[in-house]
Amino acid sequence: MYPPAQQPEDLDRFFVERGNAGDVEGLVALYEEDAVLAGPDGSVIVGRDEIRRFYSGLLSQGVTFGGRIREAIRNGDIALTSTTRPGDATVEVARRAPDGSWRWAIDQPRVLGSDIP
Repeated sequence: MYPPAQQPEDLDRFFVERGNAGDVEGLVALYEEDAVLAGPDGSVIVGRDEIRRFYSGLLSQGVTFGGRIREAIRNGDIALTSTTRPGDATVEVARRAPDGSWRWAIDQPRVLGSDIP
């Protein structure tokens, strides 16, 4: 079991920690069941099963993650999260669940289209 994100910014921090540990299931736990993730080829990856397949392939390539986690912008139970890194940034929409935890509903990991993972 993974600790839930109690604040939207926890999602980005957990992503970096779990991704760098090679923890696919830990990454998948950050997403809502029907979340969408923008793929590097412009495709839209839908749902945890597809997100799991994507991250399994990505982490098998030995990528690492980092960057500066930005403060989330909140509007009630919705938040915009982001991490900046040299030459690129991420942007995600997070939603607060009934239990108070946060998960991503939408994830765009490469706003500027950089080759940096």
